[in-house]
Amino acid sequence: MRRIVIDRPGGYEALRLVEFPDADPGQPGASPAAGEVEVEVEAIGVNYADVIVRMGLYASARELHGYPITPGFEAAGRVTAIGAGVTGLAPGDRVIVLTLFGAYASRLRVPAGRVFACPARLDAAQAAAVPTVFLTAWFMVHQQVHPRAGERWLVHSAAGGVGGALAQLGRLAGAEVTGVVGGPHKIEVARAAGCAHVIDKSAQAPWPQAERIAAGGYDAIYDANGVSTLGASYAHLAPMGKLVVYGFASMLPKTGGRPNWPKLAWDWLRTPRFNPLRMTQENRSVMACNLSFLSANAERLAEGVHWLLARFASGELAPPPVRCYPLAQVADAHRDLESGATTGKLVLLP
Repeated sequence: MRRIVIDRPGGYEALRLVEFPDADPGQPGASPAAGEVEVEVEAIGVNYADVIVRMGLYASARELHGYPITPGFEAAGRVTAIGAGVTGLAPGDRVIVLTLFGAYASRLRVPAGRVFACPARLDAAQAAAVPTVFLTAWFMVHQQVHPRAGERWLVHSAAGGVGGALAQLGRLAGAEVTGVVGGPHKIEVARAAGCAHVIDKSAQAPWPQAERIAAGGYDAIYDANGVSTLGASYAHLAPMGKLVVYGFASMLPKTGGRPNWPKLAWDWLRTPRFNPLRMTQENRSVMACNLSFLSANAERLAEGVHWLLARFASGELAPPPVRCYPLAQVADAHRDLESGATTGKLVLLP
C-alpha cells in the first residue's frame, strides 16, 4: 500500500509518499480486527484543513494525533475484508469512509461505524468529495443555526467545498443565499450551488452590495476567512442573526506553502474579540465549528451522514465540481488549493 506521511510540519516537501508492504503488522492488508472494515481506496478528498495540518497549524492534529501523521478525513472505495461482528457490509461494496486523519492512503482499515454505503448516483471521486464539506455544513446549519424558511444568509467562499455545501443546504431550507466569491470564474459555480445573489469581491467592494441585497442585515453569515471579514460579517447581522466561524483562510499564505509568522501574529492581534454585553444588547450570536474536534460524538455525526446521503441518493443534493490529481501529485493539489483560485473540491486518486 501507499500513503502520504508528514514527518514534521513544513512546506510541500513535507508530503512524503511511502510504500508499505500490505501485510506489515499494524498496516491494512492483514485481516481486519473485530469491528473493523478494510477498504481499497479509489479516491480521497482534499480539504483546506489538510494544508493546515501540513503547516503544523491545525490544533486537532497536534492534540489528537501528533507527528508523523498521514492527513485526510475522507475517502471512497470498495470493501475488501470485514472483521468479526461487522454487519451490513460485504467485500465488493462501494463505500464512503470517514477518518480522523489517515485518509491519504491506497488502503484503509477503520471501525465499521465510519463506513457508509455509497449512493449509486455518486462515482468514487464525487463520493470522496462529499463527506467533510457537507458534514461541516450540515452541523453548522442544522445543529447551530436551525434554519427557517425565508431567512437571508450570506456565505463567504461560496464556490468552495463548504461554501457550496452551505448554499445547497440553504436552498433546501428555503433560505435566500447570497454568496461571496473571489473571481468571475466562480460566479456560475456559486449560482449552481443555490445562491440567489453572487457578489464577486474581485470586481466590487462586497459590503455595499451585501447591504443593497439585505438592507436589514442577514439572519446567518458563514465565515471561513478570519480577520479580513469577521468584524464586518458581525456588523451585517440582522437582530437575532448568527455568525458561524469555521476557518481563518485570510491569515494563511496563498503561495509558498509555509506560514508567514509575522503576518500570523499581526492577524491574530487584529482578530475581533466579541463583547458578550454588546451581543446581548444586539441579540446577535457568534458560533464556531471544527469537525475534527466533533469526531468523538460519533452518534451525532452518523446522524448527519445518513441525512446527507439520503438526499444525495434522491438527487436533492448534488456533489461539488471535482478536480482530480494522482496521489503522487499531492503537493500540486495543496498548492492549487492554497492559491484560492480553485472551485468545488480537489480529489486524490491513489
